[in-house]
Amino acid sequence: MPLILVTNDDGVNAPGLHALFEEMKKIGRPIIIAPERDNSAASHSLTMARPLRVREIGPDIFAIDGTPADCVTIGVKKVLTERPLLVVSGINPGGNLGDDISYSGTVSAAIEGTMLGIDSFAISLVGEEPFLFQDAAGFAGRLARVILDQQLPGDTLLNVNVPGCPFKELKGVKFTRQGRRLYDDAIKETNDPWGRRHYWIGGGTPSRERGEDTDGMAIASGYISITPVQLDRTNHQTLALLRAQWTGKFE
Repeated sequence: MPLILVTNDDGVNAPGLHALFEEMKKIGRPIIIAPERDNSAASHSLTMARPLRVREIGPDIFAIDGTPADCVTIGVKKVLTERPLLVVSGINPGGNLGDDISYSGTVSAAIEGTMLGIDSFAISLVGEEPFLFQDAAGFAGRLARVILDQQLPGDTLLNVNVPGCPFKELKGVKFTRQGRRLYDDAIKETNDPWGRRHYWIGGGTPSRERGEDTDGMAIASGYISITPVQLDRTNHQTLALLRAQWTGKFE
């Protein structure tokens, strides 16, 4: 029975996490190791300025007062008694498309799992409430079975986004590249009761790259998007250019 680490960035009580947990029970033994509270947009941060506490709050359910990346690294190295075969992060209520990957705690938990050499994927549900977590969880289960059977290439995770419509309305699955997803008016400027200016980051109107093979376009067209993400962020084309054209410029 495969051991599966289930985590998220929305906190240990999030409904998407528990829908995923229940679905993974059909495949193996899932264990939740998730943040005590919401850590949305925590990116791949680790908590290094204070100690972290692990609490067992139910059978195979643990909470850590840290970030999603904390949960995966502590979970794998200290909480679990054996190495998991899979790390699954989600289900995030809202998409993680394009540039969202850089900020997402959901995706970063899967990145941490991949860095530890464990097959990992993140799954997010695009749209607004009410979120159909059961439908997205069902697809996560199908994907988990394929990964456990086929295995992922080294240093690669999958970022999965599911349209927020009934599963029977989906058009299928597309394998996509990461597009661009920028936000207009995402920083709100307001004044407090004493007239002091402050800023609130969040919200805004998203715009997406319209390339046919992007994650955002797949979602807009009614398809599930699966994007392979690699740990190596080197721009190899530019590296070759620098070696060819810049060598000797600094001597």
